[in-house]
Amino acid sequence: MSRFAEPQDELFRALNSSVSYDFRLAEYDLAQSRAHARMLGARGILAEHDVAVLLKGLDRVAEEVESARFEVHPHDEDVHMAIERRLTELAGPVGGRLHTARSRNDQVATDVAMFVRDSAEGAAALCTEAMAALLDLAERHLDWPLPGYTHLQRAQPVYLSHHLLAWLWKLRRDRERFRLCRTLSDELPLGAGALAGVNFDTDRATLAGELGFASVAPNSIDAVSNRDFVLDYLSAAATCATHLSQLGAEIVLWSSEEFGFCSVADAFASGSSIMPQKKNPDAAELLRAKAPRVVGHLSALHGVLHGLPLTYNKDLQEDKEHLFDAVDTLELSLSVAARMLEGITFDRARMAAAAADEMLAATDVADLLVTRDVPFRQAHGVVAGLVRHAVDSGRRLSELTEAELGELAPDLPPAALAGVLSEHGWLETKVSEGGTSLARVRTQIERARAELEPAAG
Repeated sequence: MSRFAEPQDELFRALNSSVSYDFRLAEYDLAQSRAHARMLGARGILAEHDVAVLLKGLDRVAEEVESARFEVHPHDEDVHMAIERRLTELAGPVGGRLHTARSRNDQVATDVAMFVRDSAEGAAALCTEAMAALLDLAERHLDWPLPGYTHLQRAQPVYLSHHLLAWLWKLRRDRERFRLCRTLSDELPLGAGALAGVNFDTDRATLAGELGFASVAPNSIDAVSNRDFVLDYLSAAATCATHLSQLGAEIVLWSSEEFGFCSVADAFASGSSIMPQKKNPDAAELLRAKAPRVVGHLSALHGVLHGLPLTYNKDLQEDKEHLFDAVDTLELSLSVAARMLEGITFDRARMAAAAADEMLAATDVADLLVTRDVPFRQAHGVVAGLVRHAVDSGRRLSELTEAELGELAPDLPPAALAGVLSEHGWLETKVSEGGTSLARVRTQIERARAELEPAAG
């Protein structure tokens, strides 16, 4: 018997069905079904014989899933109904007993929470791999100078190791966000029923322990409507993908002929269909382009959830495709980034030549005047005048005469200016914590290495 006198329209069936993509949750659905069956037996809600039949049938279904022999039928609406249908085919009418004391509403929330937990752990591990690749690069290029940029204009010189470590700390924050997401998805929805709880004295705490959840969701209404953990993952993924996009953008710039600072390995580059000389950093470009895709999934799910009344609404079915694609996109992007970084090479001479631009020492010259009791704003103006004079006359700062210095910067002894402009002088003066001097970079490296120790993870 059915509540409905007419069959579903085929167009509605196509719109309503999610099994084509949510079958990805099968392993989680099977795990929670086994735990649920055992709990029902332990509480005396199902007979021991029925539980044994259910578990045997679920094991056979799992074998079919794992070996890709499971056949999804056209009328299987979702992964839950597909598994229940196949279980009933194998176990007989007792298969219908498995749904005792649960609803697809708490079932799907549990499946998705389990998927998010594993995905968050996976993303955190991939962040660690990319961090390790960056740390290795930093250690191998410890004292290689290059310009640091603001507004994409040369600003102040830094060591390449210092610049690479900046990306490591961004990924460290990404890793922490995924770890937090893992924690925030650790309340078990199963047992909440459709929305109000169930009419049986179930043991949700045992279910939570068996399925690896830290605790039980305390409110049945919240348990079935909650998708915060999906938003949490998508938010962390969007930020991480944005970081990878920025990293990709720098590699694209740095590998251009105009910069010439680095070259990606051939394995992560492509050629041109018409220009034989081209070596395009396509992997880096794709990292740059993937971020808005992930951000779009976050925005889309916010759109699904905003204004949605409690508790379960079919709208919630739209969480999965956004989540699954974001997971796949981010995991691939992180893996590519780590591998690409392992094979990248840098041109020390090209970077050093760019970092030797004396104009990059302007702030250091101003700070020198500060040490001679000149207020910084006044010192800034004096050095700006020196820079303008040098640029207008087509010379470097070190080529200005003593007479010119005496007129434009009377508080700046030529010998002191020469000392500031000496090679690497302006790098090693950055002695503040977190700065680019070698001593501070070595401290950073030690901190970064500690972040990668197993005990830190």
